[in-house]
This record gives sequence, structure tokens and C-alpha cells, in this order.
Amino acid sequence: MINKRACAAVATATVLVGLSACNPAAQRTEEPAASQTGSGTFTKEVSGTLKISGFNPGDEVGQSRADYAKQQLAGVTVQLDTTNFDPQKFAAQAASGNVPDLLQMDRSVVATLADKDLIVPLDECYAVHGVTPDQQYYASTIGDVTYDGKVFAVPQFFQPLALMANKRVLEKGGVSLDQLDTSKPDQIVAAAEKLAQQKGGNPSVLGFDPDLPGSAYMWFEVFGGGTNDETGKPTLDDPNNVKALTWLKQVMDAQGGFAKVKSFKDTWDVFGDKNQFVKDQVAVQTAQQWYVNVLSNTKDDVSLAAVPIKTLEGEPLAMAGGTAFAVAAAGKNKSAACAWAINATSEAAWIAAGQARAKTVEEKKSINTGLFTASPAADEAVRTQFVKPSDNADFDQVISTFYDVLPGNKSRGASAVGQLIDQNFNNAVSVALTGEKTPEQALADAQASSLRAWDQSKAGQK
Repeated sequence: MINKRACAAVATATVLVGLSACNPAAQRTEEPAASQTGSGTFTKEVSGTLKISGFNPGDEVGQSRADYAKQQLAGVTVQLDTTNFDPQKFAAQAASGNVPDLLQMDRSVVATLADKDLIVPLDECYAVHGVTPDQQYYASTIGDVTYDGKVFAVPQFFQPLALMANKRVLEKGGVSLDQLDTSKPDQIVAAAEKLAQQKGGNPSVLGFDPDLPGSAYMWFEVFGGGTNDETGKPTLDDPNNVKALTWLKQVMDAQGGFAKVKSFKDTWDVFGDKNQFVKDQVAVQTAQQWYVNVLSNTKDDVSLAAVPIKTLEGEPLAMAGGTAFAVAAAGKNKSAACAWAINATSEAAWIAAGQARAKTVEEKKSINTGLFTASPAADEAVRTQFVKPSDNADFDQVISTFYDVLPGNKSRGASAVGQLIDQNFNNAVSVALTGEKTPEQALADAQASSLRAWDQSKAGQK
């Protein structure tokens, strides 16, 4: 699978290290001093021009939400820069003082920008609009964007991870769904080895794909570890992380080794009509909920089941990265930025998106797989109104399973050096899986690098 959080880690971490040195927010005369504390920054009265960066309403879900939010901001002219959040571009904007008002970014970036005073806390924004963050949104998504006791962003999606099983390959290999129990890691290794196939010394069928390094953070949580503590301090060398990484290497080695597995996965037609489930190239894959919608395009050619991920204690675990909206400290229209973000992630906006998606599904004669927002109330409303039983029992079970795991949602927690932790973490996973370093040494080196950055952050100096 494709993990969007991991892809941007290196570039973002590198650039954000130097951003605070060129932040002119404190010298901007058009913003009151209160903009840094949140006091008196936000009001319901909005006007002027709102500049949004990083949000691309490229499908009916994004467009309908953007349209709804714009309708609620009468008198505001909305300008969209639809390119993805670019740390180098933002660095240049911060240096010049000409920044967008509202930024869409990965939730893991939020605490880093907050630590450098480049975005403002939104507690007052939420209060002005009568929203209690950890009630309107999943507590885990709010935890991802909370820094120093304040909420710094408005989350959009929560599309959790689960195991996607190919029933044809399982049946052929003699493995049942109840054997895919992640609370029994040795059983998973055995299933991976039994289901995997090779041709000419290279994988031709993967038995169990843990999605590495992208979803390794979730497997650390399965084993009782994690990448940082509640303060944001790195914890990469936690003994439970070592156990998790050691197990992940066993899973890879049972199927030919990480390098060969990765090379095989690179040949997959992940988004196409000949994807890995159509071609029976994988038995079990760790996948985010959004991929169910992709697979619905080949619904007649796949045989699927979903299995929840459990901790070693047997508790369901739902984790996911995702994007959020943050308000730039040097932005000129903070109230409009706040109002747009709140409205674009409201239940009403998601109902509009659900209507738009239902129309698309009907036109394509496809399956409505749900939207999986950052809001439990919106998820329930969309599911009730638009997600109906289909004529495909496999997809109905898969969709239901992803909804069922939502109560087990858990935050990774926010860190002032979150992106650098991810960079070091992903590197550690890769070098351990290839055998360049032991899991212990790889994680110890990653921890040392992350701690150096932590000690230089404001949070680390408190």
C-alpha cells in the first residue's frame, strides 16, 4: 500500500528545522499581539479574501465540502492553491511574510509548526463556533494535533488500518480467517510462510503484507510500544518497539526477505484493473479504509474479507494518519480561515459529500464504501443515509468491519519533532529489515538522532 505520511517525512523534516529562524510573524503590524496566544483572534464575522493552500477538491467529496464551506462564508472570496503542502514553499512564504491563511497538511507536521510559532492555537476558534473538539472529532485525531495542551488544527479524515484478506488465496493455502489474529504474532508468521509462493527464487504471492515501512508505527502500537510519549519526546528505542521490529523482520524473512518483497510489490497495479487482489498476488495485506473504494472498481474480480487488527492483549486497534487544517500565524484572515475549516469538516458538509458520492456510485453502478471522516457523528450520519447493503456480501463485510473498528481509534500523539521522528523511524525499519543493522541498533541510532532534535525544540527545553 501507499502510506502518504511516510512519503513526505524526509523533505518536510529537513526544511522545517530552519523555519523558525525566518518566521516574521511577530513583526507583522497587521496582526495583533493576541494572534500568538489565541486571545481575541477569532470572530464569527468574516469578510475579505481567504487564501487556502494544500487543499485540492479533486473529486466530488472534496468539491461538495468546499462548496458548502464557501456558501457559509458569505462575502468572503476564497482563493485555492491546490498543490500539496510543500515545506520549501512554506519556508519561502514564511520568510517573506506572505503566507496563506489556511494550510492543509499531514497531522504529523502540526506540532512541529506549533513549536516554531508558525501556526496558532485554535481553541478559541472552536469555542467561537460552539464546537468541542474531542466530541465533534475522534479523540485520536485531536490528540494528533494537540501541542502544549492546545489544539492547533482541524482534522479531516480518519481512515483506519485493517487486514484485507484474499479469500481465494487463503482457501488455496489452507488458512482460515480466524488464523489472522495479530494478538498471536507467531501464528501470523506461520500463516505468512504457508501462504507465500515463489518462482525462480522471487516472490510470486505474498502471504502477509504488513505495509512497511509505512504502517510500522501501528505494529509498534500492537506490541505495546510507540514512537513518542505523551509529551512528544521520542521513544523509538522502547523495548516493545524492538520486539515489534524483530517480529516484522521474521515476517519478511519468511517470504524471501524485505528487498525481494519490496521489489515484487513495486510491480503491482495497485490502482488498476489488474491489482494484486485481482491477480491473486497477495493473501493478506494491511490496508487503509480508502483502498476499499479503489477495490470496488474491480468488485466482480476479487474475493475479499476484512479482519480487525488487535493488540497483543486482544484489544481492537484502529490507527490512521491523515490531514488537518491549520491557521498560519502570519495569515491575514484568521477568522475566515477558522470558519472555513470548521464548516468544511462539519456534519452538514459531510452529508453534502455523502450525497455527491452516492450520486457517483449510482452512475457507476458501484458500491458505496462510506467516507470515514474525522467526526464520529458525521460517520454515523453518512453510513445511515448512504451506505446500504449491496449485492456483494464480501464488500458488505469489509465495509462493516472498517466501521466496527472505529471505537478502537488511538492517537500516535503529537511531537514537536514528529516529522524527524518519522524520517529516522522509517530509516531504522528499512535498515533493520534488510539486515544492515540489528533492530536494537537501528532503533537506538534513530532514537539518538531524534533526541538531538528534541533537545533543540521548545517542547524539549521545558
